[in-house]
Amino acid sequence: MTERKYFGTDGLRGPANSGIMTAETALKMGMATGTLFKRGDYRHRVIIGKDTRLSGYLFENAITSGFLSTGMDVFLVGPMPTPSIAMLVKSMRADLGVMITASHNPYQDNGLKLFGPDGFKLSDKTELEIEHIIQNPNLITFAEAKDIGRATRINDAPGRYIEFIKNSFPKGRRLDGMKIVIDCANGAAYHMGGKILWELGAEVIEIGVNPNGTNINLNCGSNHISNLSKTVLEHEACLGIALDGDADRIQMVDECGKPIDGDHILALIACYLKKHNKLINNKVVATTLSNLNFERYLNSQGIEVARTQVGDRYVASKMQELGLSLGGEQSGHIIIEGCSTTGDGLVAALQMLALIQEEDKPLSVVADIYDPLPQITRNVALTDPMVMSNTKFLKAIKNAEDRFNGKGRVLVRKSGTENLLRIMAEGEDLALVNSIIDEIASHLN
Repeated sequence: MTERKYFGTDGLRGPANSGIMTAETALKMGMATGTLFKRGDYRHRVIIGKDTRLSGYLFENAITSGFLSTGMDVFLVGPMPTPSIAMLVKSMRADLGVMITASHNPYQDNGLKLFGPDGFKLSDKTELEIEHIIQNPNLITFAEAKDIGRATRINDAPGRYIEFIKNSFPKGRRLDGMKIVIDCANGAAYHMGGKILWELGAEVIEIGVNPNGTNINLNCGSNHISNLSKTVLEHEACLGIALDGDADRIQMVDECGKPIDGDHILALIACYLKKHNKLINNKVVATTLSNLNFERYLNSQGIEVARTQVGDRYVASKMQELGLSLGGEQSGHIIIEGCSTTGDGLVAALQMLALIQEEDKPLSVVADIYDPLPQITRNVALTDPMVMSNTKFLKAIKNAEDRFNGKGRVLVRKSGTENLLRIMAEGEDLALVNSIIDEIASHLN
């Protein structure tokens, strides 16, 4: 694949106001993408949302200017979950959707996620075409003065999305009698996550719902669930739900405060859909990071697993390719065909609540389906961007993997969202797993 300057695993991402994540980049991105997606003689429209980062104002104004200059009309929806942008693009017959977010990263970072008119994230091919236009500005088509786009702020977007999410819950069912803690990570779902659960009948305890521009994901949300576990125990709640900063991923804790990761959530939803004859071809899509025992469990339930590379857009692409109805990641991106075209933490949460109700058992019992193999991931600062092309380093990885003797695996990859090298090892012997990670990491010093 051609080396990309701007796009990573999930759109653009980096430290705000430096590197690639500047107002200039956002402006160019708006102009290039607007040029590429103007495909007819009509008023084109783009939906732009953001999470709660302070830098969101900076990028919102810059990319809006870029789109307006190409003649695209812009509809601004303010702080909204990433999957709501995917939904609104289709609902409002827009040509594009943009989410300004760095997902689970700290507030100092920001990014751009782009959606096409079908509600799916852009393909690698389309991203390369956008980069080509950015690097060749003579290709940008500016609108005449009379055709410059208009920017409009729409206020009913949250209500539209709330009703969309509620409609994903089984018709006629309610959450009465359930006490639920939800952690919205001081992020994009802060004003709607708890409301959805409450309107469905639950007693709700909300945390992570006071964004101030700099506290998104700070010791809260799906990457920091210790406070969620503590709150569940304090309030004797049925369970806890944790979203990340843009609400496209979910982690949970049971009534005992024990974490339930994305693999378990995906496996449980897969079995639930299979039970109701809604799991197409009895097959799900997962990534290379999903635990081996996750796959073994699903196989024992008559469900196949197709693997793809890390990133929920690759999961969605594989689902489309194979015509499947469910896919997800260990990190908590869960995609359910008919409900979402990208990871949606709130849709996944309601599916989990529906199956827990149906089982009429505590989450600790429902989720006790398999014990994951020991799996460790270590993040190492990426000082050499070409390290994955280094023959000596690749040989070190192969030698380390050989130590498993067929009873484990190693996955080393560059992060698509941060300047890190991620070293993952999985096997039956935890001591050996740690030793192998140490061995690989030692070759990076």
